[in-house]
Amino acid sequence: MLRSRIIPCLLVHDEGLNKTECFNKGKYVGDPLNAVKIFNEKQVDEIVILDIDKTVESKDPDFKLIESLANESRMPLCYGGGIKTVNQALKIISLGVEKIALSSALLDNLNLSNEIAKFIGKQSVVLALDVKKKLFGNDYNVYTHNGKNKFSKTLIEILKELKKYQIGEVLLNSIDRDGKMNGYDYNLVDLAKKYLDVPLTVIGGASDYNDLKELIKRYKIIGAAAGSLFVFNGKFKAVLINYPNRNERLKIYNETNYSRS
Repeated sequence: MLRSRIIPCLLVHDEGLNKTECFNKGKYVGDPLNAVKIFNEKQVDEIVILDIDKTVESKDPDFKLIESLANESRMPLCYGGGIKTVNQALKIISLGVEKIALSSALLDNLNLSNEIAKFIGKQSVVLALDVKKKLFGNDYNVYTHNGKNKFSKTLIEILKELKKYQIGEVLLNSIDRDGKMNGYDYNLVDLAKKYLDVPLTVIGGASDYNDLKELIKRYKIIGAAAGSLFVFNGKFKAVLINYPNRNERLKIYNETNYSRS
């Protein structure tokens, strides 16, 4: 049964964890393996780890790091960064990762999703879309390579095409709200939900647990992801890994009239 999930999203840069703001140079926030250990203890629903160096630097995925993360993780793990081929996807899944996130490789060739899904299943193929609101209209521009390259098609144009492909989930990231902690972009979510018939996870803007609650209240079944919210504490953004405890999660779900059963 599909259900909402509360998901930390961690960025790997220079082998350490990094938190950006609007995709600009970020702040070091710790060691990836240590963070996974802490999130294990907090019994998170799922975790997303994106290596933001690999695609930009045209490097292959760091299989050694991925294996270490998968071995340490006791929660479903989605990994993205540098995945360009079917063989790379298969190797990552074989290491114990549940889902793989692809961006530029899929945007350049959506048929790649069909080729990968033949071996690992549609449910494990995630399309990651980094977007910025267009100056005019209701559409969004889509970017790759950490927001450096604008893709030739807009978000609406891409979403209209997805039903033909074996993509099991969309991870939608608001560049405008990345690290701003000023709330989710509900116009963006409304737009995506209009065209999608697969699970959606959104990230960008969550400032506190009330934002998670509001997102789930509005859309019932959705992935509520966040970066800064789960690695910073207070207005000065001191590094402190956190996650709602069981009682806090139950409060989020109960107050949205949403059942986890």
